[in-house]
Amino acid sequence: MSSFSLKSLQDAAGPVSRETFERLVAFEDMFQKWNRSINLVAQSTAADVWQRHILDSAQLARIEPEARHWVDIGSGGGFPGLIMAFLLAERPGASIDLVESNRKKASFLQTVIGQFGLPARVVARRIEDSHVLVSKPQIVTARALASLPVLLDLSAPWLTSGARALFHKGRDYRAEVQESVNRWTFDLVEHPSVTDASGVILELSNVRPV
Repeated sequence: MSSFSLKSLQDAAGPVSRETFERLVAFEDMFQKWNRSINLVAQSTAADVWQRHILDSAQLARIEPEARHWVDIGSGGGFPGLIMAFLLAERPGASIDLVESNRKKASFLQTVIGQFGLPARVVARRIEDSHVLVSKPQIVTARALASLPVLLDLSAPWLTSGARALFHKGRDYRAEVQESVNRWTFDLVEHPSVTDASGVILELSNVRPV
């Protein structure tokens, strides 16, 4: 599944058109050029952006095949937010807000959105200041941003209003979940990652403070 192929993308994300696959291949090339100058991801993972970042992000589309309104917090180099923007382009009326306060990274995100005409918007603010600018998302995403207790604090205004969270997590996620239940109640579904044997996507809903 590590090769650049439409099948690898469909295995991760579900039904995807060849046009979207080709746009993501073009994005990967653009990403590599930007990454050499502003370090969008760790250099240790830059050699395998397709598997480590693009497919890892794309699997959210399979978990939530119907949702139309998304927000990605701490978007950084665009994972998973930009990748979801490419995939949401196939869902009529769908869009995603990318919250990123770093000026250089926000500029990269905006450049990609403009070049590919993606259904996305950059919110160049701190996450804490973005809640009033992003109204009623259905899905909140974050990847490699913070521990689960911190993510819940950052996204609480949306999650307590009915949004669901899809958070990428690694092998230590159980300790983060245990720490979170001291302050929050929620329904939890653990989706095994299709790209990382030790990773999961945590789906949280009905989030309420204890």
